[in-house]
Amino acid sequence: MNRPLHTVLVVEDETAIADTVLYALRSEGYGAQHCLLGAQALQQLRQAPVDVVVLDVGLPDMSGFDVCRTLRTFSQVPVIFLTARNDEFDRVLGLELGADDYMAKPFSPRELVARVRARLRRSGPAVEDGTAGWQAHGRFSIDREGRRIRFDGQALELTRYEYALLAALLQRPGAILSRAQLMDRGWDSAADSADRTIDTHVKTLRAKLRAAGADNDPIRTHRGVGYALEV
Repeated sequence: MNRPLHTVLVVEDETAIADTVLYALRSEGYGAQHCLLGAQALQQLRQAPVDVVVLDVGLPDMSGFDVCRTLRTFSQVPVIFLTARNDEFDRVLGLELGADDYMAKPFSPRELVARVRARLRRSGPAVEDGTAGWQAHGRFSIDREGRRIRFDGQALELTRYEYALLAALLQRPGAILSRAQLMDRGWDSAADSADRTIDTHVKTLRAKLRAAGADNDPIRTHRGVGYALEV
């Protein structure tokens, strides 16, 4: 039997939901693993990385938000949250913690598989460190094939959407791009399309740039229009 090309870890304590998701993923040829608890998932991810994590927010031992927060200290694996709630606060909090997508229960297993496929498509292959493939834009440099961005030579640890947003701005430095344009360049049709999504990722990007040594905010807000990047 051929080994699956991609492995998905499902962290879900409701057995019926977990079984449905695992079946849907395996039916599409993915290697699907299952954890009941957040601590168990973190231990497993440290020992054997996977390609996507499907993470329930309401776990018995710790919240999915806490799992994601800890996970982001050692991995940038794509995370898709599952939750029984769908209010804006939870959605924004999940995105700010580094989640890549968000699905409210009840959900379609086929749609979840489609979102997993989208995450894998956007994650892209990594390339070895070196100068080949890097393009300089002022204090920024970008390796589009490897989906990496540096600021003042320091690698930025970006989520998939943070990378897509910054890469779009780097395509046209100084140009004002509307939220709709940024969505078109970096988001797939399955993703949340609210303007708040762009604003949330701009906020987290600014924090990471400050941490990398940006004294002045290079992402300029043009109220009522969009964003531009000064390089």
